[in-house]
Amino acid sequence: RLMPELPKFDDEDLKSYGDEEEELALSPPAALMSILATQELLLENILDCIPVGEFAVIQPLSDEFCLVLGYLLTWKLTLAFFKAASSQLRVLYSQYLRRTKSLNKLLYHLFRLMPENPVFSTATSEVPNKDTKTFFTEELHLDVK
Repeated sequence: RLMPELPKFDDEDLKSYGDEEEELALSPPAALMSILATQELLLENILDCIPVGEFAVIQPLSDEFCLVLGYLLTWKLTLAFFKAASSQLRVLYSQYLRRTKSLNKLLYHLFRLMPENPVFSTATSEVPNKDTKTFFTEELHLDVK
């Protein structure tokens, strides 16, 4: 709920950014970026031996699963923050992500975490069907129980 409200504070300070020579960049919330940087290091250690194109098998409810889930949820917050920002602020934030290579790291991590066959397993998925359900066609419910 808080993320869409945060860019308003940077919008007020946007007028103070003048015509400087170097390309400007503005960090999304520092606390969020600090957590993201820590999580990037942890994920690099977990996924280091897996080349892009192959996929990692992460067991549900393991320590690695919790780290990956936390990383992806942090990116979800970051994207909610971006969505609420004005186009001028998005440019500045994207410059920051480009400099820190955070977006590149996200893509590398996603391509190693994405399953080879993203079929959505159900109790009746034994029988091949024309309408095979995948993680891309079905809505995923992430309710914590």
